[in-house]
Order: sequence, then C-alpha cells, then structure tokens
Amino acid sequence: MASVPYAPKRPHEVAQHGIMRVDNYYWMRNREDPEVMQYLRTENDYVEEMMAHTKPLQAKLFEEMKARIKEDDATVPEKQGGYFYYSQTEAGKQYPIFCRRKGSLDAPEEIILDQNLLAEGRSFSRVTAFAVSPDGTKLAYSIDPDGYEICTLYIKDLVTGSLLPEQFPNTYGEVYGHSGAEWSNDGRVLFYQTMDAALRPYRIFRHVIGTDPSEDQLLYEECDETFFLWMTKSRSQAFIQANSHSTTTDEWRILPADSAGTEFKIFQSRQPGIEYQIEHADGRFFITTNENAQNFKLMETPLDATTKENWREVIPHRDDTLITGMDAFEDFLALYERKDGFRQIRISAPDGKGHPRNVVFPESVYTFYPMNNPEYKTDTLRLFYTSLTTPNSVIDYHVDTGQWEIRKRDEIPSGYDSSQYVSERTYATAPDGVRVPMSIVHKKGIRKDGTNPTLLYGYGSYGFSTEPWFDLNRLSLLDRGFVFAIGHIRGGSELGRGWYDDGKLLNKKNTFTDFIACAEHLIAEGFTSKEKLAIMGASAGGLLVSACMIMRPDLFKVVIDQVPFVDVITSMSDPTIPLTTLEYDQWGNPANKEHFDYMLSYSPYDNLRAAGYPHLLITTGLNDARVAYWEPAKFAAKLRELKTDDNLLLLKTEFDSGHHGASGRYDVLKDTTLEYAFLIDRIGT
Repeated sequence: MASVPYAPKRPHEVAQHGIMRVDNYYWMRNREDPEVMQYLRTENDYVEEMMAHTKPLQAKLFEEMKARIKEDDATVPEKQGGYFYYSQTEAGKQYPIFCRRKGSLDAPEEIILDQNLLAEGRSFSRVTAFAVSPDGTKLAYSIDPDGYEICTLYIKDLVTGSLLPEQFPNTYGEVYGHSGAEWSNDGRVLFYQTMDAALRPYRIFRHVIGTDPSEDQLLYEECDETFFLWMTKSRSQAFIQANSHSTTTDEWRILPADSAGTEFKIFQSRQPGIEYQIEHADGRFFITTNENAQNFKLMETPLDATTKENWREVIPHRDDTLITGMDAFEDFLALYERKDGFRQIRISAPDGKGHPRNVVFPESVYTFYPMNNPEYKTDTLRLFYTSLTTPNSVIDYHVDTGQWEIRKRDEIPSGYDSSQYVSERTYATAPDGVRVPMSIVHKKGIRKDGTNPTLLYGYGSYGFSTEPWFDLNRLSLLDRGFVFAIGHIRGGSELGRGWYDDGKLLNKKNTFTDFIACAEHLIAEGFTSKEKLAIMGASAGGLLVSACMIMRPDLFKVVIDQVPFVDVITSMSDPTIPLTTLEYDQWGNPANKEHFDYMLSYSPYDNLRAAGYPHLLITTGLNDARVAYWEPAKFAAKLRELKTDDNLLLLKTEFDSGHHGASGRYDVLKDTTLEYAFLIDRIGT
C-alpha cells in the first residue's frame, strides 16, 4: 500500500472583520518553493500507484473513445469573402489543420495554418485569436503555449507563407466569441488587445502593418479593474466594437472599420446595473438591454444617435422569455431566446418586427449554438445542433423556406444507434418549493430499482446555462448501465435572468440546495441510490460539488472535482488574481462584511470538518490562470488532515496545462479515461 501524501502545516493567520482565520496550507501559493512542487509530484505518484490496477480499464476506455472519433475528418466549409474556410484532422495528429479554397469548393486546397507544426516539441498548444484580413492576404493568429492564457500574436503573409517580423506578446486570445484581434477593412491596420498583471484584457492598440509595434497607438484603456475589455467586429464589417464589461454593467465603443480611424466613440455611457449588447444593421443599431427589463428587451437606434434617449422599443420585455443574443443580416434578424428552459430562435424581417416565426426543432430535449455566420448577405443561418442522444450536427436553416438542412453530423466509426438511448426532462423540488429542471439520459430498458450507477453534473454560476449536449465519451458510461443527469440549477439562466439572480451573491446557497435536491430526486425516482451516486463539476462547478459534498457527505459515493474554485475567501480577497475584481458582483467582495460572512459560510476550504467524505478525485493544472493550482492542492491537503474515512482521495496535477486541461485531442481522452476509470472502480457498474 502506498503511503498517503503528507503536507506539513505552516500556520498563516489572516484577520478580516474581527475574525482570525488560520490557514495551515497558505504556503502552497509559492510555486517557486521546491517543497510545493515536490508535494504536487508526490500526489501524482500516489494517483499512479492507487490507480495502477485500473490501467487495463483505462486502456480499454481509451480505445473505445478513440474508436468513436473519425480521425480523418473536416469541418463544413464556411464562406467568408472570396474563400471557403474549414479545418481538417488527420489520423494520429493531435491538432487541426486550417485550410481554405478560393472561389469554390472545387478549387485547390490551401493550408493556411497547421497547428501540429506549431505544437512540435510542446506538450501544450492552443490557437486563440484567428482572423484573416478582408483581402485574404494575411492571417493574424495567437498562440497560448502553456495554458496560462498569455498569448503571443503573429501575422502570417498568406501569399508568401512567411511570418511578418512584427510580433505582439502579452496579448489576449479568443474566449467566448471575442477575438482579441480584428482587421480594418483595407487590411492595413490590425487592432489587438493586451492584458494587465492580473491577466485582465484592458487595452486596445492600433498597429499599421510594416511598422514597429513599439510605435502602435493606444486607442483605449479600461482603467476600472472591475471591468474586462472585449473587442469584436460587426458582421456588417462596418465597425470595430469595444465592450467594457463587468458582470452587471456594459459600455460599448464603436470605430468605423473602413477608415481605420484612431478614436472610439462611446455608444452609451455605463450605468451601474445596466447591461446592453449591440448589433449593427443597415441604417441602425439593434440593442438588447436589461434596463427595466430583467429578461431583456430589443431596441433600435439610428447610426448617428446611439445614446439611450434615442432608443426605440422593438420587442418589449417578456416575463417568460429571456433574450440571450442576436445576429443581424441584410435580409433578416435572428433573435436568440430561452423559454421554459430551452433555447429558441425568433426569425423576423430585418427590422426585427415583420414576419416573425420561430425555428422548429426536431426533439423535445436539445440545444443549439449559432455558428460564426460571417456573411452579412445570406439566406441561411448556420447552427450547431445537438442533444443528449443526437451527435453534434451542423445545420443550415434556410430562412426563406424554413428548410432544415443537415450539412454534417458527427460520424461514429465504431457504431451508434440513437434509438437505444432515452432522454427526458424531469423536475426536482428544492427546499423552498422551487421546481428545478433536470435533463437525463440512459440506455433504453434500465430498471428504476435504485441500482443504476449515476453521474450527476452541474455548474450553476455566471448565468451560464448547462445545456443537454451529446458527448461521445459519455457513451462509455451509458453502455455500462450508467444514468447521466444534468441539474439545471439556479445560478444559470435556464429559466430566465431571475434564475441567475437567485443563485449568486447572497443567494448563492440556492445553487447548492438545488443540486442536492436533484440528487435526492434521482434516488426518490428509483434511478439510483446513495451507494451508486456520483457528482461532477468543473471550476465554479467544482465549488458546487465541493460545497454539496461538505453539506451532505452521506449523499454521494464519488465526487469528481475538476479545477475546483474552493478557497473563496482567500481568492476573492486578492485583487491580483485573475478574474477577482470582475467577479465581485458574482460572489461578493470580502471587504463588505455581509458578503464576507456569507461567503465564509459556504466556502469549501473554510468549511471542511472532521467527517467521513466520499471517494474524491481532484484535478488541477499548474498553469491555471482562472483557478490557481493551490486552491485544489490546499483543499486536498486539508481534507487529508480532517477526513475520518478510508475512502480514496486523489489529487492529479497537470504540469503542462491550465484551466481547460490538455490541448491535444488524444491527450484529452487520457484525462477523461482516468476520471471514468476512477468512477467505475469506486462505484461499480
């Protein structure tokens, strides 16, 4: 039997609001301390030894998962300007190859970037910003080399294939649809973003191609540390758009892209608590805003009068429908909404009013995401569609006819029959009587006799809705008799903006009690039992499952805790940590005593006590800039100190990656096989 890893106590005292907190593992924050690295490696060695007997299972899982991947594959080409762009993968290679064809799909293939070449000699490589100049002659792309999300931006000459001499370190890469790099319409000017010491994107620069980057003009700096600065280009190609964004407030600036100008114009000045998004269309801007409209309303305003006294209502606020986004095209407007927990699309004339109709989806439990749709003049809307039983699909929805055209559905070479699986929507009842939606999938024919191994997944933060998505890897669980369930708990936006508001700040505990109610519902309905129930969450979802494990350690057999945010007070008290200042409106500011007391009452690290806990696998990345490695490391060390059970506790640290884990597609499978092997080994089938 391997010796259990040991972390020495080094008391560190912190006084806040008259409360003295003693942190015995604060020293783990110092990554330059050799003892910290030795501790993490010892934990990894312990994982290897304690999971050695599962190596055959891990190998079998890996081969199953790999056999479901079409290794030689390509995305559906997407027209932009005079080219069709796509990416392809080749058997044995970890990363995509980015390609295009000029004029038609029959034209010769041109490889514009091979990520496999960029990754040579590296254990991690992520392409972030990716923007081709309007004339098609240059590519701006950035590389995150280690998962820490500090990128270097490069410019490639697509005519000669060589890199331009200009390079831009400390740049912000693409996240959540914000590119980090945009071109002027004549291709002579590149706009890019840089980050501050806390990895907050906060500056936009203007670079003239062929000049020294040290001479680049600073166009805007966001000085408020509670705001992040995003950048996009309108689909119409008319404007470069900058968004200063906090979790509760927006302020946009616009700059004509034709002139490659040098000064942003404020669209509408920020007002605390007022959020808005903008979308340019011919002769107008559309705006979605939550001003006097919790679920948002749709407004419009002339191009030359963008301040809110000029806004005119197009679609009023609706209590039962949340507006989540919009895409404007020359001949129609797509409004993305959420009603009764499901995403929907409202298509109308380009004015947002005429001929409204909703897209009809083929399943009752599903989700979709709009794809890039870069062409402004088009009669199709391209969607990414999926469900718990339908593999990921690319759909062209023909706006004029309503035709639903499947352009691509992921092939599963090893075979897959969707009719052998069942998905459903059900509801748990929270302690305050609120009905909490759940999405469930399992193999057809299971018995509700309480014997099914079950994995319950949740997130419940930032208003991010957890969608009922298809996962090739999950089939390895379903085919072994597992039930997979998603708790659509408060803190997300599944049931509107109020669902989010009821799961943050001083309402955060609703997220945890909702999730516990979901677990109890699965047991009450006969899907599973306490001895067969596992929970999983990542990042803020790691906070969720950790808090629930502490509140109800008797309810779960296994916990898989991925990059968990567990040291809430310490992290939110340190403004030098990435994301801290932006998230005061999400979690609270510990400088406020009411917020401090409430966060302290649920922070997993601070609430660990002597008790028996479930089997627990914790994962982290040494280069994680969002949830620092020391949070899960400290949590594991303190849990080892206090737990009274003999259940297995493992801490796995990836030394070459960050918050999102491995970057190569085969390396991702290896991470998943470890988690699934732990789950199957501890819970059975």
